[in-house]
Amino acid sequence: MEIRTFRQSDPEYLLSLLLRYKILRIPLGLTFSAADLARDKADVHIGIFRGEEILATLTLTDSGRGSIQMRQVAVDDAEQGRGIGKALARYAEEYAKKEGFTIMHCHARAVAAPFYKALGYETIGAEFIEVGIKHYHMQKKLGAVL
Repeated sequence: MEIRTFRQSDPEYLLSLLLRYKILRIPLGLTFSAADLARDKADVHIGIFRGEEILATLTLTDSGRGSIQMRQVAVDDAEQGRGIGKALARYAEEYAKKEGFTIMHCHARAVAAPFYKALGYETIGAEFIEVGIKHYHMQKKLGAVL
């Protein structure tokens, strides 16, 4: 397995988009809008690959003031429970630290909140509804790069 960063203009992006659609959108009856795709253009995308097959992906969006948002985290159903999501999140945290970010935050689906809590994320504020389901704003302070 290999972890790679890529941009919207790279071939890996289409694979990540298809995985995000399968895991995050189809179950909620959602598609991608032109605005969703436009937002991805300035972002950094990270994926875990086995050869050319994508197993997991996430997107990082600069939030300003040293903060970066981890969003669109998707792990293929067949790979869940194998530590791939954990490895992907940790890689994203290290990437963000190297880029000078001090806080990683996300809008975690309620069902995923325990995953983020186990990685050291704290819940900020009250539960809220996004894309029709319960979410929590969670964040983690990133340590210094050694």
